[in-house]
Amino acid sequence: MRLRLVRQNTNFDFFSRWRLWLGLSALLIVVSFASFLLQGLNYGIDFRGGTTIRTESTEPVDVGTYRAALETLALGDVSISEVFDPTFGPDQNVAMIRIQAQEGEEAVTATLIEEVGVALQAVDPGLKLPFASVESVGPKVSGELIQTAAIAVVLAIAAVLIYIWLRFEWQFAVGAVVALVHDVILTIGIFSELQIKFDLAIIAALLTIVGYSLNDTVVVFDRVRENLIKYKSKDLNEVLNISINETLSRTFMTSATTLLALIALFVLGGDVIRGFVFAMIWGVIVGTYSSIFVASAILLWLGVKRDWSKPTDTTGNQFGNIDA
Repeated sequence: MRLRLVRQNTNFDFFSRWRLWLGLSALLIVVSFASFLLQGLNYGIDFRGGTTIRTESTEPVDVGTYRAALETLALGDVSISEVFDPTFGPDQNVAMIRIQAQEGEEAVTATLIEEVGVALQAVDPGLKLPFASVESVGPKVSGELIQTAAIAVVLAIAAVLIYIWLRFEWQFAVGAVVALVHDVILTIGIFSELQIKFDLAIIAALLTIVGYSLNDTVVVFDRVRENLIKYKSKDLNEVLNISINETLSRTFMTSATTLLALIALFVLGGDVIRGFVFAMIWGVIVGTYSSIFVASAILLWLGVKRDWSKPTDTTGNQFGNIDA
């Protein structure tokens, strides 16, 4: 017996309340904007500036012990991770410590670096001082990183718009892009609302979410395009319902297996990747939702020109019989 999360031949009506789903999404987008404007994001060191310290020790690194030792210094946002660096040889015990820029200072001062060394050496007598390297990122560079990250997300969504427009009709492209913007805004919104640290890893998660959501949407739209030709006499909402029901099993199996891996990483992966994994979990959920209830609802709202004077073996591409 094969495991099925969704039974075969489902016949759910996804569009009996499609205005309600769009209204709910619009409300969540407004809440996300309001949260972002009122309290902003909890930017990490990548975007606020700070100092990166690499330590070397003759004893194994205990990240938890290091973190507890630095908490007494009240340094704010501190990230600690054990790293592999080939420049330190095979028997290495190297850690990377990232400390946010202190208020009123361009970077962590030399005096504070010394205090960090003393605190760490108290819990790790094998720690070598001075530190192997100390590097600072100023506020100006951090501001440039924010701009570059925003441009990366916007360009990714623009590329998706062009791709879908070439592959399908423009109505499909608008539906797909609205769904992607919906996913990105809601992800930024929940990070703002919960004040979870927002750094470059989250930007990577946003770009991954765009790709994941697009994949889901294209699978549904491919089936819609096939069924528009197959069911010429049916209304568009009927064709959309048939198409989503036909791909529902695949959609839920993909999302469920992805979530299993992500939840395991969230529970067992540690603090270093927890923000990234949380963004991915949220992105998979809202991406699956938007593929069904946002992208397709926008397509239903805009409508699709169905010109059946052309041969039925066309691919549905607006530029003619182009192999998709």
